[in-house]
Amino acid sequence: QVQLVESGGGLVQAGGSLRLSCVASGTIRSINVMGWYRQAPGKQRELVAAIRSSTSTNYTDSVKGRFTISRDNAKNTVYLQMNSLKPEDTAVYYCNADIVPLPLIIRSYNYWGQGTQVTVSS
Repeated sequence: QVQLVESGGGLVQAGGSLRLSCVASGTIRSINVMGWYRQAPGKQRELVAAIRSSTSTNYTDSVKGRFTISRDNAKNTVYLQMNSLKPEDTAVYYCNADIVPLPLIIRSYNYWGQGTQVTVSS
């Protein structure tokens, strides 16, 4: 059984910073892409950032230059450093990962965390 658990959300003033963490646990053979999505009230869930490796990342345009995604493969953890936060960044942030669970070898499944609230006040 595989589980993703996020942490690090909270309330911050505009211009402030937060760091989100997401740990994947369980019977994991390997993890492919890891990413962060967010969903604001009344809006669709959107991709914020994704990482395959340290040299393979992508960001939605609205967070480029402010957010940085990284991962620690030894800890099965992905991070999202969020700087210069804006009120429009307010949303529930979800961790997502494409994981090959044991005893499988190649077949992967997509997993979601439970979400963590980020609120940016003006």
